[in-house]
Amino acid sequence: MNIIFGGGLFRALRLSLAFLALVLGLATFACAASPNAGPGAVHVLTADGDVNPVMDRYISRGIGAAEDENAAAVVIRLKTPGGLSTSMDSIVERIVNSKVPVIVYVWPSSGRAASAGTFITYAAHVAAMAPGTNIGAATPIDASGSDIGGDLGNKVKNDAVAKIRALAELRGRNADWAEDAVRKGTSVQNSEALRLHVVDLVANDLDDLLKQTDGRQVKLGSQAEIKLQTANAPVVYNDQNFIEDFLNLIADPNIAFLMLSLGSLAIFIEFVHPGAIFPGVFGVISLLLGFFALSVIPFNWAGVALILFAFILFGLEVFIVSHGILGVGGAISLVLGGLLLTSDNPPGFQVSKLLVFGLAAFLALGVAVILTNVLRIRRMPAKVGVETMVGRRAVARSPLNPTGFVFVNGEYWSAESETGEIPAGSAVIITAIQGLKLKVKRTEPEGAKA
Repeated sequence: MNIIFGGGLFRALRLSLAFLALVLGLATFACAASPNAGPGAVHVLTADGDVNPVMDRYISRGIGAAEDENAAAVVIRLKTPGGLSTSMDSIVERIVNSKVPVIVYVWPSSGRAASAGTFITYAAHVAAMAPGTNIGAATPIDASGSDIGGDLGNKVKNDAVAKIRALAELRGRNADWAEDAVRKGTSVQNSEALRLHVVDLVANDLDDLLKQTDGRQVKLGSQAEIKLQTANAPVVYNDQNFIEDFLNLIADPNIAFLMLSLGSLAIFIEFVHPGAIFPGVFGVISLLLGFFALSVIPFNWAGVALILFAFILFGLEVFIVSHGILGVGGAISLVLGGLLLTSDNPPGFQVSKLLVFGLAAFLALGVAVILTNVLRIRRMPAKVGVETMVGRRAVARSPLNPTGFVFVNGEYWSAESETGEIPAGSAVIITAIQGLKLKVKRTEPEGAKA
């Protein structure tokens, strides 16, 4: 094969990768630890964004830290447009079973607790809102963002209604309004929510919240009611640590799709271009990051398999000329894989169709260019083609035992030794050409340079 890649670019990228690894390593050591304020403190969490597995992990960790410290209460400052029902269910379960009181505070002004956020707020021992906030619009939707119709829609809505009415009964809040929020998508602003007893209070800020909640009676599980003591309690902020921030950054279907695609492409390049370290390193890291991102996003394994299979087809197209059939199959496989990868998720958790088709077209074009060059070389007349390379010197870029790769005229070629094993770095001479493979023999001691 004669595929050319710039060595200077690889060196620069290797240095960038090493620097990135150093930064990530130092940042990992700088991860925020759980607060250690002692018993009786109020732990404040900030849940801002989509309800997803990362938020679930963060809230679970925060409540666990408060339980370990015998905290007076946990305040979850919540701002969310909604998210995954599976993550919502997990968060609700964690709040309901918490061993310390949990106060959900819809915050800041202009924020909202929509959709899944409504369920989380209803699960709290104390539900509060800041001025200028709203809550509601909790109707379940399908993966396309549309209403779920038919019998399935009725089942999903009835299940959601039963769930939120159970929470309303548990906390003594307005169950009828909660049902309307699910069935009709009803939403209200803070003062109306207080009047309808959707929430327990409206507080201007955190200090006001802790003053208003002080002395309230709440019940933890099957225990007797306890009195909140929050007015003069120490306040500690348990923010997301580096790992959670990093997960939030990459927990995006588009990033996961890119990492899987680019990682597979880089590993394919390493196979056809051995000796350049960066593609292999980058490919492995990209695949690991892609699967790391998928660990916090619901996904379809069939989509992953199709994406990986696409690059197998692209690779085969380079080695086995099928007149484009394998390349077209790879593009189709990549498109189907991207579309299936997160097809069951809500719209905000799906891979962009524009990204899927754009990347597939780009890669198919790249494979077509490579294929065209291979065919052009094969069809060259012998007097100006590869036959003129017989007798030229080359350098072994990988051990020839008996096959490997040599570098000649600025290109990498597959080669086979006629004189036994030849170490990498040895000078060789081309003795014959069979198809796209060179026959070579060693001419100089190990370590010679071309």
